[in-house]
Amino acid sequence: MNVIDWGWIARHTDDIWALLLQHVQLAGLALLFGSAIAFPLALAAVRWPRLYGPIIGTTAVLFAIPSLALFILLIPYTGLSKATSLIGLTVYSLLILVRNMVEGLRGVPTAVVDAARGMGFTRRQLLSRVEVPLALPVIMAGVRIAAVTVIGLVTITALIGQGGLGSLFITGFQRDFATPVIVGFVGSVALAVAVDLLLVLVQRVLTPWKR
Repeated sequence: MNVIDWGWIARHTDDIWALLLQHVQLAGLALLFGSAIAFPLALAAVRWPRLYGPIIGTTAVLFAIPSLALFILLIPYTGLSKATSLIGLTVYSLLILVRNMVEGLRGVPTAVVDAARGMGFTRRQLLSRVEVPLALPVIMAGVRIAAVTVIGLVTITALIGQGGLGSLFITGFQRDFATPVIVGFVGSVALAVAVDLLLVLVQRVLTPWKR
């Protein structure tokens, strides 16, 4: 007996691609929003070390909230919408992103920073031309971990009708039919691997001195 019904896959190819695109969109937007929020938080934690504990503590508490519970808490305010999914996914990316951004910025050699200041770099130039480029390998490591984590969490948002490939899990469970579950699982894993490899390529392009 075949575990996978290839005929079902052929009949639902368009639907599977649509769910894959939704999965990519949700994960990509969550990672983008998470990075936009995490970077100023990380920068503040580096500039004012006393803020590091409260910032990390808050993001850790948010990360520890069970995903289903968080979505239930958001539904009265944002409904069964994409906003609910994005808020939850963004929240779960913050701890990983902030930690790696802080470690990357802290790891920039003091001698290099002092030399740049001696050359007349302003604080903005120092950040954009010295600190961020040198911190980029560590920052990108965090982005890669966050990306894989978010891609996995997107499947849970299927419970509120926004789950991308996770919707196939629900379909398979409701129908007691293995094929959608297998397609959703393989698609999610393949997407996570592909995105991770893409981010490695991006890192190599942005940090040629690390090759």
